[in-house]
Amino acid sequence: MLSVGLTGGIGAGKSEVSRLLVEHGAVLIDADRIAREVVAPGTSGLAAVVEAFGPDVLAGDGSLDRPKLGSIVFADPDKLAVLNSIVHPLVGARSRELEESAAEDAVVVHDVPLLAENGLAPLYDLVIVVDAAPETQLDRLVRLRGMTEEDARARMAAQATREKRREIADVVIDNDVPLEELRERVDQVWGDLVRRARSA
Repeated sequence: MLSVGLTGGIGAGKSEVSRLLVEHGAVLIDADRIAREVVAPGTSGLAAVVEAFGPDVLAGDGSLDRPKLGSIVFADPDKLAVLNSIVHPLVGARSRELEESAAEDAVVVHDVPLLAENGLAPLYDLVIVVDAAPETQLDRLVRLRGMTEEDARARMAAQATREKRREIADVVIDNDVPLEELRERVDQVWGDLVRRARSA
């Protein structure tokens, strides 16, 4: 089994790369998806978040109001640290369960947005960083996700710098390119990952 950490700044196109890797046969463990699962209604994770941030972070249906919580934590590093201390251990435990259930020769891709920020690179056999210029990220966040420019810049500023992400990369996938070029690059990377998995 080859354990791969996949990361990239918000708006860099990491989700597109993970989708292409899954098309090739990668087993995807999506930290964002798991992070939503561990704070779903009725979970101990949600109870801990409400205890830390108050009932105002709940939506009318009892689910987590993610935009509301986001507006609180992304403006305050201390509050973000509190949230991370609740969610990250739960995500880590669930990720390990999923990895242990994968086939012996699988390429397991862990999609981890905050891999660089949380010093997680040593947990993986190899780290792939999806990279895009800050102006590309900003354009995608405003144009495709409907964020205000101010909110987009705040989200970007809360993450590791582009340089810090590239420092931990074993492989960098440039995503300032058309989709066809991105697909070709992912094809090359996949071939390398399969070779590594077979020799692991």
